[in-house]
Amino acid sequence: MSRSPGGRRSGDPLKASAIPGVKETVTLRIDQDVLEFFQEDGPGWQDRINSALRKAAGK
Repeated sequence: MSRSPGGRRSGDPLKASAIPGVKETVTLRIDQDVLEFFQEDGPGWQDRINSALRKAAGK
């Protein structure tokens, strides 16, 4: 593997952010009915999904 200019080898997983509360953009496949459930209450659905995932992770 080659090293990037920042010293990280390409292909290495990204490490968790050192700054608490920083969010990362990801692509996630979610069943349509689950997505609709979170979107029913309007804006803030992404934060609601994040909260549900955080709770499921025991955080």
